[in-house]
Amino acid sequence: MTNLPHSSPAPGALALHFGLVVRHLREERGWSQEEFAEHADLNRGYIGEIERGGSMPSLGTVGKLALALGLRPSRLISRFELLPIK
Repeated sequence: MTNLPHSSPAPGALALHFGLVVRHLREERGWSQEEFAEHADLNRGYIGEIERGGSMPSLGTVGKLALALGLRPSRLISRFELLPIK
């Protein structure tokens, strides 16, 4: 069994870190937010909100983001888990 931390990070920290991962992956592909939004079938403003940590996407949206990035949703989430959360 995995040892989990005794306290959870603040929801804002989770959203911010997830947004950083999404932005990094988008930039790796050389896409603008508008291009990424088209690939993911999402609104460009919503992509920006996710990347800034202003919104934590639903599982359905995580699936769209992952598909657009050529990843499985679990792989996108595992990339997020690699970042230290403070």
